Amino acid sequence: MDKQLHIVTHDVPWPPVHGGFVDLFYKLVALHKQGIQIHLHCFKKKTRKEEPELIKYCISVNYYNRVTGVSGVSLTTPYIVHSRNSRVLINNLKNDNFPILLEGIHCTSLLQQKEFKNRKIFVRLHNIEYIYYRELAKSEKNIFKKLYYAVESVLLKKHERSIVRKAVFLAVNEEDATVYKNKFHAEVHLLPVFIPFTEIKSHSGRGNFCLYHGNLSVNENEKAVIWLLRVFENMNISFVIAGKDPSSRIKNLTVNKANISLIISPSEVEMQKLIKEAQINILPSFNNTGIKLKLLNALYNGKHCLVNKASVAGTNLESLCTIADDESGFRQHIERLYALDFSEDQIKLRRSVLEDIYDNEKNAQKLMTLIW
Repeated sequence: MDKQLHIVTHDVPWPPVHGGFVDLFYKLVALHKQGIQIHLHCFKKKTRKEEPELIKYCISVNYYNRVTGVSGVSLTTPYIVHSRNSRVLINNLKNDNFPILLEGIHCTSLLQQKEFKNRKIFVRLHNIEYIYYRELAKSEKNIFKKLYYAVESVLLKKHERSIVRKAVFLAVNEEDATVYKNKFHAEVHLLPVFIPFTEIKSHSGRGNFCLYHGNLSVNENEKAVIWLLRVFENMNISFVIAGKDPSSRIKNLTVNKANISLIISPSEVEMQKLIKEAQINILPSFNNTGIKLKLLNALYNGKHCLVNKASVAGTNLESLCTIADDESGFRQHIERLYALDFSEDQIKLRRSVLEDIYDNEKNAQKLMTLIW
């Protein structure tokens, strides 16, 4: 008998151009290859168009408009959850008894409905949301955004605690799995992210610049850039910052700096070329939940990777990176790695570690075993 599965996503996972969509989309592809018949349900903003590409991997695709703005606000439920509360979705899911995979805490409003009490439901944890929003609040300078993130963090912690007995949870790393097991006493399994990379394409040898890449409009990434600019101050090593929509603050801090280059919103081809050619991909993080897909991109396609502990917490990728945790440590490792050829032995090590953990076919089969 054909296996059928409902997947509910917090957004439309096409094109998979950033971390939030990569795991969603390549999970669809991997499950489709295993013969799973997928009923996809996507929340979207009213202006977001439907994507015909998704029907290639699903037997049905339904779209639901998010209730945004003041109408999406609740005093008791996180905004990211309440704005995705859809009676139409609930009615569609009630038409059969197929298992349901909810992508992210964002989509868990229906777990509060009695109709699904006896349904087989799984929740993919993108990260630990209440911790993620707490860190956003710490980093945010705008007082109104800071307040929103802080309130959302409190509501998320309450909400996450209220749903832990109502589903099985799938964490992307060991750190997140431990939090859900120890703090919430949830049933949680480790399921690595699904990725577009199928082989190590790193080249041995040496590049002639260091690179930080990411969505520069994200507050956490801007914080990383500003921190790295202090690291590179007075260093005679070329540092390239590349990413989408940098703020005026980043633009002002990088202008007229002899060793600093800012590449604004490069194409995907340009970005991959930078990652490949950089001598060091430098990717510090200021929160230790979730998995950093840009780090995986650098490990599959680039040379040396320099990170802090938060970047690799719970990932089992420590052996593939150089790790430092303060400005002095980063400077020392940058100077050392900048003069050090990236070797064939390092490529072999990446192959042995990454291709075991991030095997989409194997991970799709693991997910199927959990569900059925």
